[in-house]
Amino acid sequence: MPDARPSPILISDVQETVARELERIAPLIDDLGARFRDAGHELALVGGPVRDAMLGRLQNDLDFTTSAHPDVTEKLLKGWADALWDMGRDFGTIGCRKGEWQVEITTYRSEKYDATSRKPDVAYGDSLVGDLGRRDFTVNSMALTVPDRGFEDPFGGIVDLAARTLRTPGRPEDSFSDDPLRMMRAARFAAQLGFDVAPEVVAAMTAMAGRIEIISAERVRDELVKLICAPYPRRGLLLLVETGLASYVLPELPALALERDEHHRHKDVYEHTLIVLEQSIDQEERLGNGPDFVSRFAALMHDVGKPRTRRFEDGGVVTFHHHDVVGAKITRKRMKALRFSNDEIDAVAKLVELHLRFHGYGDGEWTDSAVRRYVRDAGDQLERLHILTRADCTTRNQRKAARLRKAYDDLEERIARLSEEEELASIRPDLDGTQIMEILGIPPGREVGEAYSFLLELRMDEGPQSEEAAKAALLAWWAARV
Repeated sequence: MPDARPSPILISDVQETVARELERIAPLIDDLGARFRDAGHELALVGGPVRDAMLGRLQNDLDFTTSAHPDVTEKLLKGWADALWDMGRDFGTIGCRKGEWQVEITTYRSEKYDATSRKPDVAYGDSLVGDLGRRDFTVNSMALTVPDRGFEDPFGGIVDLAARTLRTPGRPEDSFSDDPLRMMRAARFAAQLGFDVAPEVVAAMTAMAGRIEIISAERVRDELVKLICAPYPRRGLLLLVETGLASYVLPELPALALERDEHHRHKDVYEHTLIVLEQSIDQEERLGNGPDFVSRFAALMHDVGKPRTRRFEDGGVVTFHHHDVVGAKITRKRMKALRFSNDEIDAVAKLVELHLRFHGYGDGEWTDSAVRRYVRDAGDQLERLHILTRADCTTRNQRKAARLRKAYDDLEERIARLSEEEELASIRPDLDGTQIMEILGIPPGREVGEAYSFLLELRMDEGPQSEEAAKAALLAWWAARV
């Protein structure tokens, strides 16, 4: 997958793009702006929507800033909005829906962290320029006043946007001290927009990386997910590693840079991992739902067990035996620390643990039983496992790569054939628990579970059985057991 930096933009093109994008929201911003103006307050479209309008990627979420306090904003929105909510009131924000648009309006404010806080102290500001000056990057520090359509850009955001560069409105050290999460946001925007990060910003991130520890795991997780699901994740990940931030938020990633792969190729495991991530992204159309975090994160974590399992054998051979199992445990621990859901943790850890299962298929014919077990163990992650296994081939040896592709094509064809014949996705024993108890004359308990497991193994080994055959096998097993 290409991860090249997009070309710089001409400011004249920016102006044309933003004019075109504003036509889409003109009725809303003119109407809303007039309501606030008539009530004696200022209102401006601000931040991400202004930036995205210039890039031709305006979404349905619109952010505004205003001189009005939340109670006043709420009154002005009542009777105008289709729906209204105030969960962000403590931070000066009132939200609403108007037609297809989601709108958030926040009072001019300033906020900062003290040395130990995980939450910002919020105070209302008194000017638009002051509000823009507290924002994270110059490309997010532009505003469009409404309804008069005045463009406010006190920190040169449009120039930085045209150059595709991330800078802070003031000193980056002050910005990151006020809100250390902005360091993660720099990496995330680099991944989302393909922007470069200014050298002084990178230097400040490097010097202050440890300050990210005061930020809650949930907020770090959310930025990491956005970064990984962005169009250019390599750019963001490289920045996290380069600045040392990854050592605090995802230490397993920089640890991979210390290892050589087991075949002594030119690339280390870190570079191999980034390639696997990109090759996984190239196959996401198989899932049919856009950026897929589980698939991408499994690609990123699939080899994290290698540093702990590296062994030097005779003749200079390096091995990483059981790095799949060890990696799955490491993945679970990291995702729990980042407060991921149990479902996400289970899915990613399963893929990491199974990513080597295919290897060896091309060396000897798998039995139908082995194919059934592969499908059963993958469960609802089978399609993602197909993607990860194919992406994990990064060899430059074209013959070997072609051989691996052919072997996996063959495996997928066999899975499809057996699935059509046997409904592999829902493999169960040929007799259920009630039938087992009736045939053996036993009550519910451990023995029913053992009998069920026996029949499941039989189903895996020999395929579907008739009820009579399954009953005979069960009775024979029971007799031998007794």
